[in-house]
Amino acid sequence: QVQLVESGGGLVQPGGSLSLSCAASGSIFSINTMGWYRQAPGKQRELVADIVSGGSTGGSTNYADSVKGRFTISRDNAKNTVDLQMNNLKPEDTAVYYCHVEMRRSRWDMKSAYWGQGTQVTVST
Repeated sequence: QVQLVESGGGLVQPGGSLSLSCAASGSIFSINTMGWYRQAPGKQRELVADIVSGGSTGGSTNYADSVKGRFTISRDNAKNTVDLQMNNLKPEDTAVYYCHVEMRRSRWDMKSAYWGQGTQVTVST
């Protein structure tokens, strides 16, 4: 069984900062992608940022255009954690943020996607 435990989030004023953290635990053979998605009321879930593992290049980092320059994603492969530092937050960043991980539970398994339970981020005066 695999668990994704999220922490962080909360209420912050526009221009403020918050950080999110997600830890993956359980039966894990290898992790390919770790990242964050968000879903605002009445909108589809969208990618915020992720880090994809990759051979000699060390992998790649992807950001939604709306968060580039404000959010920073980082990953600790030894601890199976992924963090999202969010700076200069705007009201339009208000959403439920979900941790997303693509992993293999054993050498014989196909890659599968797992989601955290979600954490609320509210940016408001």
